[in-house]
Amino acid sequence: MTRATTVRAVLAAAVLLVSVFITLTMSPRLGLDLQGGTRMVLQAEDSATVEANRETTDRTLEVLRQRIDSLGVAEPVLTRSGEDRIIVELPDVQDPRQAAAVIGRTAQLSFHAVQGATPPGTEPESKPESETGSGRLTLPDEQGTQLDLGPARLSGAGVKDATASFEAQQAAGWTVKLDFHKDAGKDWTRLTGEAACHPAGDERRRVAIVLDEKVISSPQVDPSVGCQAGLPSGGTQITGSFTAKEARDLALLIKGGALPVPVEIVEQRTVGPTLGAAAIDASAQAALIGAAATALFITFVYRLFGALAAVALAAYGVISYAALVGLGVTLTLPGLAGFVLAIGMAVDANVLVFERAREECQDRPTRSLRSALTTGFQKAFSAVADSNITTLLAAGLLFFLGSGPVKGFGVTLAIGVVASMFSALVIARALTEIAAGSRFVSDYRGVNGIARPGSVRTWLTRKDPQLFRKPVRWLGVSTALVAVAVAGIVVRGIDLGVEFTGGRLVEYSTSRPVDVETARSTLADAGFGDAEVTTAGDGDISVRTGKLDNDGEHALREALATEGGETTKVRDELIGPSLGDELRRNALIALGVAVFVQLAYLAMRFRWTFAVASVVGMVHDVVIVVGAFAWLGRPVDGIFLAALLTVIGYSVNDSVVVFDRVRELWAGNRKTPLATIARRAVLQTVPRTVNTGMGALFILVALAVLGGDSLADFALALLIGIVVGTWSSVFTAVPGALVLERRTGAPPPVPGKASRRARAPRRDPLDNGARV
Repeated sequence: MTRATTVRAVLAAAVLLVSVFITLTMSPRLGLDLQGGTRMVLQAEDSATVEANRETTDRTLEVLRQRIDSLGVAEPVLTRSGEDRIIVELPDVQDPRQAAAVIGRTAQLSFHAVQGATPPGTEPESKPESETGSGRLTLPDEQGTQLDLGPARLSGAGVKDATASFEAQQAAGWTVKLDFHKDAGKDWTRLTGEAACHPAGDERRRVAIVLDEKVISSPQVDPSVGCQAGLPSGGTQITGSFTAKEARDLALLIKGGALPVPVEIVEQRTVGPTLGAAAIDASAQAALIGAAATALFITFVYRLFGALAAVALAAYGVISYAALVGLGVTLTLPGLAGFVLAIGMAVDANVLVFERAREECQDRPTRSLRSALTTGFQKAFSAVADSNITTLLAAGLLFFLGSGPVKGFGVTLAIGVVASMFSALVIARALTEIAAGSRFVSDYRGVNGIARPGSVRTWLTRKDPQLFRKPVRWLGVSTALVAVAVAGIVVRGIDLGVEFTGGRLVEYSTSRPVDVETARSTLADAGFGDAEVTTAGDGDISVRTGKLDNDGEHALREALATEGGETTKVRDELIGPSLGDELRRNALIALGVAVFVQLAYLAMRFRWTFAVASVVGMVHDVVIVVGAFAWLGRPVDGIFLAALLTVIGYSVNDSVVVFDRVRELWAGNRKTPLATIARRAVLQTVPRTVNTGMGALFILVALAVLGGDSLADFALALLIGIVVGTWSSVFTAVPGALVLERRTGAPPPVPGKASRRARAPRRDPLDNGARV
């Protein structure tokens, strides 16, 4: 065993040990769509400068944090997003109305002098405008008495602390103690001093505490307080017949009620815990079945080395999971799908290496197995690096331009790509190099799996199809496919999800079966005639409406319960129109940036003609996937966007592998026509394309069958994208490059260091003995 192999083995063992330790000692951080709960995005309404927005948003976040912490919600998460948004995640809170109560009221807290009062049931006496005073308002107190209030004398921002306590010795029961900041304390003393100038029992001796234009308390100033003396800020108590809960709630509202700016709910998602548990089980089953099928497949194709790659694949799963847990990444449903998908993508690097090693063994039959394997790793590295970088670019776009769960998918995909490269280039390489050093493995060609050509390669060598005699014909087929997809977009239209259009989407599970027509009629009778009603799998009812507040959703659920019996909400998504416009705009930006970034990277790594052809193939794939969803009537939402950007990465992935081989072959023989070079490159890389595609298809079929509605559309988009991407990399990108090269007449690439090292003549098994 060489020194390099020893280093790789030790490094692999160390990383695996650390990963196993993290896996056994730490628990994953589950997103709300997996554990159940409510997620809200609040936007601060402030027209100030960006700096002021950031500052006021941070203060607002701290106020909300105090409210939620005081109410005892288990493990809430509050984070600032951008300059003026706050993300609030409340586990186990299933009712958005309850979530709104947890967050509390969002308007300003203020303290007012009481100018007069009208008993309940009596119309308040109207006064001339000159007597009402600027800023005065009439509000009912806790008992329904109409209070005539003067302008606000003190804001909630001046409250330093408010606590509930039980005064047993003074027989006062539960009280609320107030403490103000220094300057605010002087205003409080002045306000209570003025109120104390009125007789005891007079309504004007009261001080009204107003939150969101509602009087939450209006205590009388104690008779012992003299006129103009007032109450000290640190010794103020509000007494009354409070219960413990009433006192704590009042203290909480006073202490946390002073939001610097009003906030608006622009997004709200609620997921029932049963849906989350089902998603976890489905994804786990898909991962196990898909990974087992992939492992069996590569073992069947590559024998012993395939089995060792399967071991590396298992190591990849442990390492990537440990990375997710160790970095504290919140695992969401799309992130879980990305984790499962990356298992199939992890096979790609191993397949590339094994196919190159097979070629080395065929070109030089007397060469040692270890030497062929080493050369396979060296020659495959360029394609492995380029293909994984393009996938990382797609993951980066998902993270920076996506929102919510889509960001989680981008993080998971990026971690999966890095872990897959480590498993293939370190773990799998160490295992296969150790095995290649065995005389038994080296001598028995049927055991090692790479010393003999595979069935696909053998068939291609025998048939030697002439693919690109007329490349325009292939471009015509691709154009026809795009035309069919565009027709679907024009005729059927794109069903943009609530995430992009704004509105509300709610899914219900009923104890009694309810068909769609009955549900639609019932909701129409209840005043929800514009609601779109569909089935959502397992007999669930999906209702999509425009603007619908939480009280309206509650009424909608009660109407549905008249036909369906006990009705449980399993999913609830509310997207404000402004956020929907923003997400739709960001989706278009993400796609545009993806095209530009991939074009720039490919132009840097390859010829500009290859880059343009690859991007044309990528756009071809995007249009066909969108058109397929239009024809099928499937929704286009944030999860679909994640799948689409993954398809972009996969499409460019395939094209990179083909053009990397074109570059290598063409640089080695500059006089050979490019069409011949392209045909050889495609035929040599077809085994890799087929084997990699099969590995990904096992995973995606398992997700589509077992994942339920929550993952079915994601898997369907990727299934279509992989099939179309495989086609476009061969029959769109390559013919496109040939046409561009023919029209521009650009010279072939100058051989570089890599081609000089590989200049020794070797037989091309796919060209009937021709030398390159």
